Amino acid sequence: ITKSLKPKTKRSKRFLQNREAKLVENAKTAMILKGGNTSETVTHALKDVYALKKPNAVLYKKKNIMRPFEDPTSLEFFSKKSDCSLFLFGSHNKKRPNNLIFGRMFDSHVLDMFELGVDRFSSLKDIKSTKCAEGTKPMLLFAGELFHTDTEYTRLRSVLTDFFRGPTVSAVRLAGLEHVLHFTAQDGKIYMRSYRFKLKKSGCRTPRVELEEIGPAFDFVLRRTHLASDDLYKTAHRQPRGLKAKKKKNISHDTFGTKYGRLHMQKQNLDKLQTRKMKGLRKRKGGVKSGQTPPKKARTGL
Repeated sequence: ITKSLKPKTKRSKRFLQNREAKLVENAKTAMILKGGNTSETVTHALKDVYALKKPNAVLYKKKNIMRPFEDPTSLEFFSKKSDCSLFLFGSHNKKRPNNLIFGRMFDSHVLDMFELGVDRFSSLKDIKSTKCAEGTKPMLLFAGELFHTDTEYTRLRSVLTDFFRGPTVSAVRLAGLEHVLHFTAQDGKIYMRSYRFKLKKSGCRTPRVELEEIGPAFDFVLRRTHLASDDLYKTAHRQPRGLKAKKKKNISHDTFGTKYGRLHMQKQNLDKLQTRKMKGLRKRKGGVKSGQTPPKKARTGL
């Protein structure tokens, strides 16, 4: 039974209002946790992903003994406590070394989870280059047929997009496009690379584009998966009525995107329609319009 909490101070009132359901939700926040046993690779990997997600991330430094695939109740507790809908869990053991679990929540319950093994890892410190500023919204690129044909990889692409896309914005300036995250699915592995976007002079209006690797770099292997049922997945994507665009009547578009509108008017009497007045169309006193020669009178014989 969920108890309704009544705020006693203005600060607690603002806190509860921030967690209430909204038509436009807050930016998705990720919690990053490590298990009871972790390796140096997993620890550095969690810190680097946290650096990419700032400020929309919470890093738990203490060890948490949990097994998300066997019992997700601990994850759901942390999600509700920190108001996070995304999570990254790192662990290491003999059976599954260098293990990372990406997942997301719906209504404080686990929706999707993907267990990825780290085959190769290069941290931000290993790659010597200029880094992007904190909070930069990245561009996401997915290459490989598996991301479009395989069900698990398609859902994984959706989870990675939710995890790294950042806050929703209405417009982005060209100078702000400086971070690229590239994911490639090939030969049973998933390659994640991070690049810095450079715009150089090209001698014309369109700038020349260069990519510089800034890290981190991962080579993943897909291990275990936990996918939500079709009904639950459909419920999680349901939009409230307030966000649905209202259908506009009498407006249509053609194949080229041209907008057409239809107007409904009352029937007009064209006989009484006032036209433009011209001097050449004025009537004389004799009833002959100007510009016309009067008819000649017939001669009578003597």
